[in-house]
This record gives sequence, structure tokens and C-alpha cells, in this order.
Amino acid sequence: MSKKEVPEANASSCADIAFTLLIFFLVATTMSTDTGLSRLLPPIVPETEETPPPVKERNVFQVSINYKNDLLVEGEWMTDIRQLRGRAKEFIANPADADNLPEKQETEVPFFGTYRVSKGVISLQNDRGSEYQAYLTVQNELQAAYNELRDELAKEKFKKPFEDCSSEEQDAIKKIYPQRISEAEPKNYKK
Repeated sequence: MSKKEVPEANASSCADIAFTLLIFFLVATTMSTDTGLSRLLPPIVPETEETPPPVKERNVFQVSINYKNDLLVEGEWMTDIRQLRGRAKEFIANPADADNLPEKQETEVPFFGTYRVSKGVISLQNDRGSEYQAYLTVQNELQAAYNELRDELAKEKFKKPFEDCSSEEQDAIKKIYPQRISEAEPKNYKK
């Protein structure tokens, strides 16, 4: 008696099918992208012999992140990151013209006339050992402070959110609340 031979499956098209599935999954799958900041770097300042005028201490809001991701704001440790937005808004707007907050300069602004604009600058510095996520969180809170102030002013003046304003109206509001965040080179605070 002879044994029946088992027929073999034709495997010549398996490579084509595997390649097709690979292409399908590459095209159909979304890749997570790294988070980052959208920033436009300032133009290069031509070198001159003149030294820039000194910035008064009251016009600078200092924010630092150490290697443990602890937040130091104006010389005080801040345990809750959510407080940063409110402190930044108060500094940027200086609604009561406080002596310890930034000076204001009268500026001609379209739609608003003569307006007292803050000279304040936010200075952000982080340790080389701080986590990128902590840095992004701080950046987001500072950006949110500017966004909220602009939105509040748009609703007050134009009765609509900032994003619904025309480009001319947005430019006027940005002139009142210009985003001034200075990022210093990271340092090693851990010594």
C-alpha cells in the first residue's frame, strides 16, 4: 500500500501579500509626532558699538526651572504650575499700575487711540537637566497668559473672541499685549 502524498501549498505569492500588508499598515497607521514649540526667531541684530539700554528689574518677570523640574518664579518656589498663568497675567497687564510691576509707555494703537502699553518682559531659564515636558508645560502656561489677556481685551472692545477678530483688530490687540518671552541659555544649577 502506498501512502498518499499531501499536496504542498503554493507559497510563491506569500511575499507579495506580506509586502502589500506592510504597505497598507504604513499608510493607514498614524504616527505620533514629538511635541514642540512654534517660535519665530528674531532677526539678527547688526553689531553696533552702542550698548543697549539697561532693563529695569521691575520690567522683568523671572521664571526658572531647575534639574528637579521645580519652578522658581520671581525668587519664590511655586508648587502649583496653575498659579503661573495668573501671576504672568498680572505682570503683563499691571492693571493697578503697581510700582513693583512693569512700567507702561503711552503708545498710539489703532482702534484704541493712545494706550498705556507695558514694557514687561518674561525671562525663562531652565537647567540642562530639566525635563522637556516640564519646559513645555511652563511655556504653555506663559503662552496661555498672553492668549487669555488678548481674548479678554477682544471681548471687551470688539464683543467677540480674539480668534474671530479681523487681522487688523488682532494686530492692534497684539500691540497692546506683545508677546515678550526671553529664553536664556540653559544652565547647570546642580553643582
